[in-house]
Amino acid sequence: MEIVETVCAMKAQVAAWKAEGLTVGLVPTMGSLHAGHESLMDAARAACDRVVVSVFVNPIQFGPGEDFDAYPRDIERDGAIAAAHGVDVVFHPTAEEMYPPAHNTYVVMETLTDALCGASRPGHFRGVCTVVTKLFNIVRPDQAFFGQKDAQQLAIIKRMVADLNMNVTVVGCPIVREEDGLAKSSRNAYLSPEERQAALVLSRAIRAGEAAVAAGERDGTTLRRLMTAVIEEEPLARIDYIEVVDGLTMRPVEAIGETALVAMAVYIGRTRLIDNFLYEAGE
Repeated sequence: MEIVETVCAMKAQVAAWKAEGLTVGLVPTMGSLHAGHESLMDAARAACDRVVVSVFVNPIQFGPGEDFDAYPRDIERDGAIAAAHGVDVVFHPTAEEMYPPAHNTYVVMETLTDALCGASRPGHFRGVCTVVTKLFNIVRPDQAFFGQKDAQQLAIIKRMVADLNMNVTVVGCPIVREEDGLAKSSRNAYLSPEERQAALVLSRAIRAGEAAVAAGERDGTTLRRLMTAVIEEEPLARIDYIEVVDGLTMRPVEAIGETALVAMAVYIGRTRLIDNFLYEAGE
């Protein structure tokens, strides 16, 4: 496995693969790799001839006061994990490589980005859409793999690819959880032992919501109240949002129809965690 740090070198490697007729899979990450990322690498490895994992803490998707400086960075550890999962190249550029001094172009999406995490983190998805577009242009993947834990991000990227006629298939992969139910996240490392235990309230609320829907509950307000009550039982938890939305438009729904996304963001101490579940009729 090779670690590539420049755009030119990454493009040259991809050009050589394409010349051989090989397919390329991309797993975009910000590093601090965990089992969720590993599941994406494995999916890419199974589907594509060559696999690229990007490890880049993208500065333009962090807002003022967020955890850009504190975000965990360990390229040696990440490289070893990637190698163990059959990754061919880790693309690890600097911020200056991705955003040279004259950089002045950004990708902005309407409507899908102004709810849920977009409402709480203004400008976040502008940064996500910009960096993902750049990665798609650099790596030219046939398939790109993203986790369902970031459900709004996944929906936005799928919409961007369709709207801009990008020649890549976006593959969503299931949420990976710890044995006790907590969704895998790089930010779990911020939690103290007490906070780590408190964070289990998110998965308890998810299970409560899933059980209610399975029992026939379809009213969005009732579902939000049920899950809110579960979260509010935990003193260390502070709700950012709990919403029931259309899975394509990210707009709130009064009642669950054929499909819906039930999503939440909750602060445990100072750490903001997200979780969700999807409902699709017939599944």
